[in-house]
Amino acid sequence: MKFNYYNKEIKQRGGKKTVRLVSIKKGKGHKSVSHYHNGKHQKTHKKMICPHHITMIKKGKFVPGLFKDCRHNKKV
Repeated sequence: MKFNYYNKEIKQRGGKKTVRLVSIKKGKGHKSVSHYHNGKHQKTHKKMICPHHITMIKKGKFVPGLFKDCRHNKKV
């Protein structure tokens, strides 16, 4: 049996909204972070999830830093 999982987290602060999404279908997974500003979509960063993280999610374990490489690059 293949493992399927879907989770969406939405954080809103003022006019900015961040949506973090994890989707695993048939054992393969993607993670994405979408940024919105005043209701308009700005950027989406999407990456594959490594097999080790998929097994941790399947066991119900916390994966520290899962979205760390999907960060929005801010200009300084």
